[in-house]
Amino acid sequence: MIARSTAIAGIGATEFSKDSGRSELRLAVEAIRAALDDAGLAPADVGGLVTFTMDANSEIAVAREIGAGELTFLSRIGYGGGAACAIVQQAVLAVSAGIADVVVCYRALNERSGRRFGQAFASPDADAGWHLPMGLATPAAQVAMVARRYLHDFGASPDDFGRVTVAARRHAATNPRAWFHGRPITLDEHRASRWIAEPLRLLDCCQESDGAVAVVVTSLARARHLRNQPAVIAAAAQGSGTGQYVMTSYYRSPVSELPEMGVVARQVWAQSGHVAADVRTAVLYDHFTPYVLMQLEELGFCGRGEARHLVADGGIELGGRLPVNPHGGQLGEAYIHGMNGIAEAVRQVRGTAANQVPGAGPVLVTAGTGVPTSALLLEPVDRHP
Repeated sequence: MIARSTAIAGIGATEFSKDSGRSELRLAVEAIRAALDDAGLAPADVGGLVTFTMDANSEIAVAREIGAGELTFLSRIGYGGGAACAIVQQAVLAVSAGIADVVVCYRALNERSGRRFGQAFASPDADAGWHLPMGLATPAAQVAMVARRYLHDFGASPDDFGRVTVAARRHAATNPRAWFHGRPITLDEHRASRWIAEPLRLLDCCQESDGAVAVVVTSLARARHLRNQPAVIAAAAQGSGTGQYVMTSYYRSPVSELPEMGVVARQVWAQSGHVAADVRTAVLYDHFTPYVLMQLEELGFCGRGEARHLVADGGIELGGRLPVNPHGGQLGEAYIHGMNGIAEAVRQVRGTAANQVPGAGPVLVTAGTGVPTSALLLEPVDRHP
């Protein structure tokens, strides 16, 4: 069993910006050094590195620049943002198996000043032949197909999507790390934002950001004696659904669900012994607002088609039934492919978050949706269901 055998012992990040002014390699090194310092570890302690297949930095270059010695574990996970929690799962497996004692998981990107994921681009993937010729050449266009079907199936409205953004921006407004610190929005401002791919408006889409985030994973036994309070990894799961395509699975029924997140959810609850009702706060991958509603349903926080009722009247805001993304998420803090969400989950466990959610329950964090995805459940030391 991997549950509660490991912990996140350190977190580190650069500032989040729209133009970092430095290379992605330098961003990665800054975040990793900060994470090691947070854990009270040295570069020589690092035995493994894990990142995304989309990361432009080679592991050996990162290792040289941070001053690491010999490495015994190197791994990468695909599917973009769906990798965020899965790279931590890779670290958990390596540490649990005795392959490496300390593994650093990281992601660095100049997504705003460099390659912008929201722009159309040709893909060599054979699956792209099913949607690119139809004009579905951007993530927003692909997700809009699912969003439209979700509205039709469950009687929701674009305002239900907008309430997700309003909550995220309200949280970001009181988070000094957030790009939108001090800048909340109203539902009317969401309604007035321009169309990107109907029914998605500009304010339904996450930011494009520059920055890097890193986390340090080691055994729980070692983490107990390091510099800061560890966040125990009570569960780490990855999953893909039947008939999966990237971003949107057009040829399975029903279209308006995210079964890959259901695959992950079942593992999280089984590994940890927790249920959805135990969760104190959820850090959900919010690249597009409709997928936040759909995740709430797949994870068991509400029934199918009922997320709009949970979101209504501040249900996902601070003080609500289930605070979601108290840091502002990718809509409000930054889009670092979900890694900043993991750092926020650790801060919530430690009790050091800018918008700390009270209670002692576990913190759930998810990775990118619409693609093969992943999740973590973190809890304080010696806290068991």
